[in-house]
Amino acid sequence: MNNPIDLEKLAQSQKANAQVMMTLVRTAFHGLEQLSALNLAASRELFNSTATGAQQMLGVKDPKELGNIAGSLARPNVDKLMEYSRSLYDLAANMQREITSVMEDQYSTLRHDTAGLISKVGAASPISGDVFGAAMKQMMTASSTAFENISQMAKQMTDIADTNVKAVSSATAQAAAALTPKK
Repeated sequence: MNNPIDLEKLAQSQKANAQVMMTLVRTAFHGLEQLSALNLAASRELFNSTATGAQQMLGVKDPKELGNIAGSLARPNVDKLMEYSRSLYDLAANMQREITSVMEDQYSTLRHDTAGLISKVGAASPISGDVFGAAMKQMMTASSTAFENISQMAKQMTDIADTNVKAVSSATAQAAAALTPKK
């Protein structure tokens, strides 16, 4: 009796799928750890700079000096905000790259396995296998083209976001420089 289901291959497939899911979960947890560390460091820095700024302002005796101190505190805070934004963007971009890499590997494996299945079916039943094989090959070609287009579009969106982050950083730095009192 011919068993159409190969239990060993099914088990291997399930094991591979579990490994992919574990890789994605590890990537997500790593990203969350980094985000938590970034937020904790930013909160600590905000608290320290606010406390220092408040102490400086409480020591002011002249209203003109108050304006100078407030202006001198603005620039470092804007710089810290921009650094936080860049770090947040870098974290998101790195996670996106890692997840995309896993998905590309998974898709490559799927294409390879499907090509093997098409060959097997074609060899087992030459007459109906040709029709099935041609249809499957056409479907895989369309699927590959769509996947490549989506991957390229995601990379272009990442490049656009990177350019926008740099432009905003530059504009914000220039605006903060304009707020800083000249000595």
